[in-house]
Amino acid sequence: MREDLLRREFPDRGGLIYLNHAGVSPWPARTAAAVKRFADENVAKGPIHYDRWNRVEAELRERLRNLINAPSPDDIALLKNTSEALSVVAYGLAWRSGDNVVTTDQEFPSNRIVWESLGTRGVELRRAAIGLTDDPEAALLSLCDRHTRLLTVSSVQYATGLRLDLERLGRFCRQRDIVFCIDAIQSLGALRMDVGAIHADAVAADGHKWMLGPEGVALFYTRPELRDRLQLHQYGWHMVEAAGDYDRSSWSIARGARRFECGSPNMLGIHALNASVALLLEIGISEIERIILSNTEHLNDLIRRSANLELLSSMEGDRLSGIVTFRRSDRDNEELFRDLRERGVYCAVRGGGIRFSPHFYTPRDEIEHAIDIARSV
Repeated sequence: MREDLLRREFPDRGGLIYLNHAGVSPWPARTAAAVKRFADENVAKGPIHYDRWNRVEAELRERLRNLINAPSPDDIALLKNTSEALSVVAYGLAWRSGDNVVTTDQEFPSNRIVWESLGTRGVELRRAAIGLTDDPEAALLSLCDRHTRLLTVSSVQYATGLRLDLERLGRFCRQRDIVFCIDAIQSLGALRMDVGAIHADAVAADGHKWMLGPEGVALFYTRPELRDRLQLHQYGWHMVEAAGDYDRSSWSIARGARRFECGSPNMLGIHALNASVALLLEIGISEIERIILSNTEHLNDLIRRSANLELLSSMEGDRLSGIVTFRRSDRDNEELFRDLRERGVYCAVRGGGIRFSPHFYTPRDEIEHAIDIARSV
C-alpha cells in the first residue's frame, strides 16, 4: 500500500492511538475536504449546482453497490442509520400472532429492540446463546421452526468480534422462505461482502464505523423480492417514481429502493460518505480485509503471550474480524480503560473486557505499544 496515501489521508494524531473504529471512526482527510468544499459552495452559491449534488448521490449508490456486490444501485437506499433501516423491515412485514424472529444473545440494541417491540403484535423473539457453543450457526438454526418468519444477525458481533457464517445462515433461510436480515455495521468497510453469495434479503449499515464516514447516512440494501413485500409507512416527494415532476397529480411508488427515502436527502452526509467509500474502493476491500485480519492475528498473539491478559474474542481464523476484546486478570475493566485513555489509547469497554478495533491504516507499532500499556500500566 502506498505510504504517501496513508500519510496524506491519516496524518499524525500527536500521540493518540485510535483503536475504536468499531465505535465512531475518525475521517480521512479527503472526507473533511469534501465537507469543506460542500460548505463553501453553499456559502458562496447555495444550491445552484444541485444537479451536480445529485450526481454525487448517484455515485455513492454505485460505490455502495460495489462494496456489497449488489446487482444494481437501485437496490441501495440511503437512510439515516441502521436502526431506521431495520425498522423498515420490522414494520414493513405482515406479521401474524404466533410468528417468531430468531437472533443471537449478543446483538447490539439496534438489532434487538426493534424486534422486541413486535411483541405487541404477538411476535416472539428467540435469542440463541452463541457464546456457549463452538457452532453458533447451529444454535441459531435450532431455534427456527415453521413459525419463523425472519432470522437477523450482526455480521460481526460488536462486543466480541465474532464473525458468523452468513452464507450458511442465508442458504438455510432461502430454502425455507425465511427472511434473512443482516446488521453489517461492524463489517462493511473492513471485510468483503457479497449479498448474492450469502443470500441476503436485507442489509443495513450506518457509515460512521469501518466505512470511515459520518453519522447520519446508512446503506440499506433490499433484495427486490423482499422490497415488494415491505409495506411503507412514510410517504413524500422523494419516494415516488417521478420524483422531480412536482406538478404531477398522480404518483406511484419508486420501483427501486428509493421508495424507502420519503424526503430530502442528507446531501452533506452523502458528500462525506462518498469520499470515504471512494478511498476504501481505491485501496481495495480485499487488501483492507487482509491487513485488518493480519492485525487481529497479531493482537491475539500479543495477548496470548501476556501473562496478565486474557483473550475474550475467538481465535479461529474464519471467526476473526477487526475487533479484539480482552481483559486483565488483576485490574477492573473501567480502571484499565481510564488508564489507557490517560495514556492516549482510545478504545472501549465492551463484552466484559477492553475492546481494541484498529483499522487498515493503524500502524503496527501503535498496536504493540497499546498492548504494552495495557499489560504494564
